[in-house]
Amino acid sequence: MTSSKLASDAASAADQTIAIKKVLIANRGEIAVRILRGLKDLGIRGAVVYSDADRQSLPVLLADEAYGIGPAPSRDSYLRGDAIIQLAREIGADAIHPGYGFLAENAHFAQACQDAGVIFIGPSPEAIAVLGSKVESRRLMMDAGVPVVPGGRDPLPDLEAAQRAATEIGYPIMLKAAAGGGGKGMREVSSPEDLASAFRAARSEALASFGDDAVYVEKFIVDPRHIEIQILGDHQGNIVSLGERECSLQRRHQKVVEEAPSPVVDSDLRRRLGEAAVQAARAVGYTNAGTVEFLLDKSGDFYFLEVNTRLQVEHPITELVTGIDLVAAQLAIAEGKPLGQECFGVEPRGHAFELRLYAEDPYKGFAPSPGRIQRLRWPEGPGIRTDAGVYEGSEVSIYYDPMLAKLIIYGANRKQALARMGRALQELRIEGIRTTTPLYIALLEDDDFCQGRLDIGMLDRKLAAGELRPSDEGRQEDLALIAASIAHLQETERQAANPLPSGSHRSGWRQSARLASLRSTRWS
Repeated sequence: MTSSKLASDAASAADQTIAIKKVLIANRGEIAVRILRGLKDLGIRGAVVYSDADRQSLPVLLADEAYGIGPAPSRDSYLRGDAIIQLAREIGADAIHPGYGFLAENAHFAQACQDAGVIFIGPSPEAIAVLGSKVESRRLMMDAGVPVVPGGRDPLPDLEAAQRAATEIGYPIMLKAAAGGGGKGMREVSSPEDLASAFRAARSEALASFGDDAVYVEKFIVDPRHIEIQILGDHQGNIVSLGERECSLQRRHQKVVEEAPSPVVDSDLRRRLGEAAVQAARAVGYTNAGTVEFLLDKSGDFYFLEVNTRLQVEHPITELVTGIDLVAAQLAIAEGKPLGQECFGVEPRGHAFELRLYAEDPYKGFAPSPGRIQRLRWPEGPGIRTDAGVYEGSEVSIYYDPMLAKLIIYGANRKQALARMGRALQELRIEGIRTTTPLYIALLEDDDFCQGRLDIGMLDRKLAAGELRPSDEGRQEDLALIAASIAHLQETERQAANPLPSGSHRSGWRQSARLASLRSTRWS
């Protein structure tokens, strides 16, 4: 579809205005909670769907209405677009908010919502479709004059084509899945000898992850930063940039820590990045919230990477430095309202960080740590915001992304934000499972992180070298053992005071498993 046709479709919707009174949230966890809170602030009724595994989840407890959608596996619940749309119609929901992940960037789902007369809170199906293909979006950006990483315009049909393209571009190169993201189907190739095996591996992973084995080639940018621009577009043709986020701290191409603004982006570079992002959005007549991602090299040149056609996980840090509620903006745009004046000419105020808290052990290969959260204390005080999808007693399931919450910190400047981050991590307590908190404590002791010397490979390099371990790790282990001993003593006393009836027995396996869990618990 041409950019003029997409722009025409957006313009044709400009006169359609509706008051949204009920929204069905097609998601779970912290993003469902975040959207629910935004709806409550606006006086809009919020409904959620839940799987069998999420029957007692925080979104279910907070929602005005909650509806079971199927068994725990996502394919049988949160990915059942037809059932979700049918439910929206049955309960009288005016709109569906997809959050991020699951159906958020599914053009077929967005089109099905539109066909059913339910507002999809996001961009048009056509924009999602064209931007969902990395090859198509590269072509579009090339035609629109947006800087792109040097590379091909089309998928590589075979190894011979890959060899020719690599020779023309020059090593090192990057092979990328045409239909994917999240680091799947990506391979860095440093020399011609490595190309054949990397090409096969990238195609195989792309097929397994996205059902499409098409890959394309780009020049590999050495040690770049990952900078993204938050955009908003209304149905009247207004598109604005709300500034940048620094997302360079990644593990295997998955973001871990984000901050806004970037410590290396000055006002001139911010302006140029914003102009390029708006130019990219105009090429598809973009509406609603989205993010245009760029790579920034060491010389200060930047290149288009992709567009995420949804609300980003890291949207709260933009909210803090701009004062703009992005969920409220999404709702207003979906209702057909123009962007407010507060969205124009935005400059960042202060500094914000977001730490993604995962139920994973960062020092055991980020192994998942499912289980029950036995005790929980979120940090509080000036500059601290926690977007959480769990509560004390929540069961962390094996079926979904292990992110528990986002710890969001704001300060008048980066130095104050870092100090508040340290305070927040000291106050945070999660017992019963392991989390990534010790990694963030270690980052605060890392000079490169504190000085803002970042690139997308930095975290992986430091983890591989064993550099990122908190200096008080031994003390934390001692606290965990003390806590386990106290819990064991209390359990023993309880059993002595409450003997079982004759003929009954306690499961030694269950007690051993419980104690093992306690011993592996870190105050984090």
